[in-house]
Amino acid sequence: MLQGIRILEVEGLGPGPFAAMTLADLGAEVICVHRPDSGHTPGIPEHSLLDRGKRSITLDLKEPADVETFLALTATADGLIEGFRPGVMERLGLGPEACHAANPALVYGRMTGWGQNSPLAQTAGHDLNYISLSGALWYTSAPGDAPLTPATLVGDIGGGAMYLVAGMLAGIMRVKSTGEGCVVDAAIYDGSAHMMNLLMSIRQTGNFGVKRGANLLDGPHWSRTYACACGGYVSVQCLEPKFYALFLDKLGLAEDADLQQQFEKSLWPALTGRLAGIFASQPRDHWAELFGGSDACVAPVLNPEEALAHPMNARGTWAEVQGALQAAPAPRFSNQPEWVPPVIPERGQHTEELLEELGLK
Repeated sequence: MLQGIRILEVEGLGPGPFAAMTLADLGAEVICVHRPDSGHTPGIPEHSLLDRGKRSITLDLKEPADVETFLALTATADGLIEGFRPGVMERLGLGPEACHAANPALVYGRMTGWGQNSPLAQTAGHDLNYISLSGALWYTSAPGDAPLTPATLVGDIGGGAMYLVAGMLAGIMRVKSTGEGCVVDAAIYDGSAHMMNLLMSIRQTGNFGVKRGANLLDGPHWSRTYACACGGYVSVQCLEPKFYALFLDKLGLAEDADLQQQFEKSLWPALTGRLAGIFASQPRDHWAELFGGSDACVAPVLNPEEALAHPMNARGTWAEVQGALQAAPAPRFSNQPEWVPPVIPERGQHTEELLEELGLK
């Protein structure tokens, strides 16, 4: 879908590489500018699947000759992605002003936690810090529990990488009509707050206030996970009354007077306790079989390896290639071939051929 689009990525951590991978998954040519040495960042593999489908060139951006090579690459690119603290690229001589001098149509994507201009712009932070200040962390756990969010999903990926992708694509579309590039300031703080707007729309009806556990999606007995006898879990979220009625019917509780009062908030804690006891009486697979294929909106909570083996993976959403478990690109397009997991390049694998393409060899 993005064939003919070239993206230049400066090696970074987390949301920047994920955004670049997403663009590569969509068909863009992505060239990752790797450091000559990986730097041995804790927890980051030498051959990250986030580099799948990209080309790799090694440059030392503190060396003048490599800065010139970078600017030569910039002149050929539609977009650039960097994820340093504000001011770092400028100090390297590779900020938006320098890059737009080389390529006025460049869409310059900047990925940060706090944004390019904010009271915390120069302050270190991580996923949880950004979403805690933006408000996105507030509703993420059961009442009485400390807020806990799936690692990186709400902040780095949802509020960061995907907003950077949207911004890059919007900027590239704008270039098609104006020829003028721009800077995309993608802050995880901003994106994670923006994702709250669905809940804010429910808040307009008075059904999503500040008190945790008393709201339409974070308090009811029909919107949570339950532990099972085997130590596994099931998720329940039957919001619509017709689905809730089916849920009760499957459990043999259709005539229970208290459970029939689905939206009576004062009953939610006690009904949660009752359902917790019921679900704890049988293993997860029992409940998966009981509710499987129904509209009761109950599903087993699977780990990634279990998701790989589940019948739902007939879509090929999960794949394991060369020992790396990874998910296929999303969304899918009717006029595109079936996805085949691309190769993860070696660091600097394409340095020589890219230098030759630029006429620098």
